[in-house]
Amino acid sequence: MTRGVQDDPQAVLFDMDGTLIDSERLWFEVETEVMELLGGVWTHADQENLVGGNLAVASAYMVERSGTSVPPGEIGRRLLDGMVERMRTNVPLLPGAKELLTGVRAAGLPTALVTSSHRALLEPALDGIGRDHFDLTLAGDEVSRTKPDPEPYLTACARLGVDPVRCAVLEDSPSGLAAAEAAGCRTVAVPGVIALAEAPGRTVVASLADVDVPFLRSLFA
Repeated sequence: MTRGVQDDPQAVLFDMDGTLIDSERLWFEVETEVMELLGGVWTHADQENLVGGNLAVASAYMVERSGTSVPPGEIGRRLLDGMVERMRTNVPLLPGAKELLTGVRAAGLPTALVTSSHRALLEPALDGIGRDHFDLTLAGDEVSRTKPDPEPYLTACARLGVDPVRCAVLEDSPSGLAAAEAAGCRTVAVPGVIALAEAPGRTVVASLADVDVPFLRSLFA
């Protein structure tokens, strides 16, 4: 039987950090540097606590963790500056990311990049990922409530003019998955820094290399 377009996802939405790009190790470098300036020590356990979070959450966590008197806003600025500097010279794509983005684009499926990172970080990252892969990009400082709230994904779907229930989302963090699932989307979990469990409407894969357009279509069959 020939598949119809009604069997396709109406759109494919991608998280960025830890899903498309190997930025978690860059974040760890920057967080370690900033914590050292604050007189503290940063561990991988600390990073795990922040996976999928936003700059405000990270800054507040570092204030509490270090006991510093440095304002959270200043810590956030240092974190953002350190990441922007790295992204301008190195945007490391994760295995399978380039092939998946190219395949989804070739299939004519609408796409969006939905990230908790600020626009200042998203812009240099897009230079490395490829802007032409996306119909829409939405940064964490462009919504009122960030992940795990569903607002980012609901906003992206509304701007694309698609039904969230007919959209596939690729995420690497519990907060990102919670946001997408609360929006009603089907999710593909790609574990990175932390393990992710199966859940209703969610499929766990080893990496993006396991995902292609037929795989995404099978989520809606």
